[in-house]
Amino acid sequence: MTLANYISELLYRYECVIIPSFGGFVTNTISAKVNHYTHTFYAPSKQLTFNSNLHNNDGLLANYIATSKNISYAEAIEFMNKEVFKWNNSLKTGELELENIGSFHLNNEQKLIFEPCNTINYLTSSFGLSSYVSPAVKRISYKEKVAQLETVAPILSSDENKRKTPVFIKYAAAAAIFFALATVTWKEYQKYEYNNLVAKSEQQQQQVEKTIQEATFVIKNPLPTITLNVTKKTHKYHIIAGAFREPLNAEKKLQQLIQKGFNAKILGLNKWNLTQVAYESFSSRTNAINTLNTIKKTDSEDAWLLVKEY
Repeated sequence: MTLANYISELLYRYECVIIPSFGGFVTNTISAKVNHYTHTFYAPSKQLTFNSNLHNNDGLLANYIATSKNISYAEAIEFMNKEVFKWNNSLKTGELELENIGSFHLNNEQKLIFEPCNTINYLTSSFGLSSYVSPAVKRISYKEKVAQLETVAPILSSDENKRKTPVFIKYAAAAAIFFALATVTWKEYQKYEYNNLVAKSEQQQQQVEKTIQEATFVIKNPLPTITLNVTKKTHKYHIIAGAFREPLNAEKKLQQLIQKGFNAKILGLNKWNLTQVAYESFSSRTNAINTLNTIKKTDSEDAWLLVKEY
C-alpha cells in the first residue's frame, strides 16, 4: 500500500492527518445541499482541505503504518520520508495525484495548490448515500397551456352552452387534468423512492458506524473491506521510559531503547500533549510488573507502569 492509502483510511476516523515535512489534511463536516440548476441533492459530507503549515509529527500516521505493516516506528518514519521525497520530485516536474484524496501542483509563487477528490465522502454517517436527481415540476407550463385553451375556446357556464361544448375542448380539458395529476403523482413517487433509499442507507450505516467506532481495524485492501485487529486491545500494560514535549526527543529515546534490545515503541500523545515512549507493552499484568522490576534494577529507576484501557 502507498502512503496515500493509509492517509485515506485515517480520514474516515480523524479530522486531521499530518504528514511530517509536507503538510496536513483537515476535514470539515458540511450539511446536505441541493443544486437548483441540475436539480441534484447531495448528502452531508466531509470537506477535505490541506494546510501546508502543519509539519510536526504527532505520531498518528506513523503508528498506524507501523501497526498495519507490522514494522517498527522508525521503519514507518523512514517509509513516510521516502514517499514524501517522491512527492516533492513529482511536484517539480508537474502534478502530484494522490488516490482517493486529490491532486497537488505548484503555482507561480511555488506554493502548493490542492484540489480535493469529489468522488469520496469521508463522513461515515453518510455511508451508502449518493447524489440524487429529481426532475423539476413544470407547473407553470401546464397552466399556460390551459390558459391558452380557455382563450381559444372559453368554457360557458349555462346548461345550454355546456350541451353545445365542442368535443375537442372536452378532450383538451381532460388532457390538462391528466397532465396535472401525472405531475403530482410523479413527484410523490419520487419522494417515496427517495425516502426508501434513505431509510435503507441509514440502517446499513448504523451497523457500519458501530463497527468503525468500536473496533480497532487494519485495512489491507481499499475500503469497504475491513479487517479487525482484535489482539491489539489486549496490550494495555506499558512500561513508560519517558514523556517528551518535542517529538524529536521522543524519537531519539526510542532509538536508544531499540539499540539496548527493548521492543520499544511510541504510544502517542497523552492528555498533557507529551509524547510517551514505552520500553515494552504486555497483555499480562504479571509479566509487565516482573519486567518493570528488572528495568528499575538494570536501566532506570524512573520507569513506571501505564495501564491503558481501550
